[in-house]
Amino acid sequence: MQLSSVIFLVIIAYIIGSIPSSIWIGKSYFGKDVRYFGSGNAGATNTFRVLGKRAGIIVLMLDILKGVTAASLILYMPSVSHGTDQYVNLQLLFGIFAVIGHIFPVFEHFNGGKGIATLFGMLIGIHYILAVACVALFIIVLLLTRYVSLSSILATISFPIFTIYIFHRDEPLLIAFGIAAALMVVITHKKNIIRILNGEESKTNLFKSNS
Repeated sequence: MQLSSVIFLVIIAYIIGSIPSSIWIGKSYFGKDVRYFGSGNAGATNTFRVLGKRAGIIVLMLDILKGVTAASLILYMPSVSHGTDQYVNLQLLFGIFAVIGHIFPVFEHFNGGKGIATLFGMLIGIHYILAVACVALFIIVLLLTRYVSLSSILATISFPIFTIYIFHRDEPLLIAFGIAAALMVVITHKKNIIRILNGEESKTNLFKSNS
C-alpha cells in the first residue's frame, strides 16, 4: 500500500464531501441559501423544510451518495484485500473525510451541514445491513416522535451498539468510529437536545411537501 495513494484518495474523499448540494440547489433553482432559512443548517432536513419535498429528496440522496462514493474509493486500491481490517480501516478513513468535507466544505467557506446523511452513506458503503438496522431505528423514532434530530441522535448512538452486540463485528477502529460518531452527533445536536428538553423543538413530516 502506497502512502501517496492513500493521501490522494483522502483529498478526493474530502472534496467529494465538500460538494454542498443543499446550498447549490437552493441558490441555483430557488434563489435561496438554506443556511439563512429554517434551522440555518445546510442539510437535507432543512432543505425539506425550506425548499420542499422534491428538493429535499434530491439533496438527501446526493448527500448519502457522497458517503457511499467516499467509502468506495477503496476500490482504487486493489492491493488491499477485501474483508481485512486494513480494508475496513481505509473505508472508514475515506468516509470520515467525506463527512468532514460535508461539515466544513471548502467550496462554501467551511460552513456546511451536520453530516448525518453522508455518515449514513459511508455506513452503507462499509456494511449495508448495519446501515439498514440504523435507518430502521431512525424511521421508528421519527414516526413515534416526529423529531428528526432525536431520530438522528438515537440512530447514530445505536451504531456502535448494533456493531458489537447484534452483528458481532470486532474491528477496533470500526467500534471506535461508532463511538466517536455518536459523540459527534450529540455535540452537533446540542441545541436540538436543549430544545427537545424544553419542548421547543419543531416536529417534522419529511413526506409532506412544503411547496
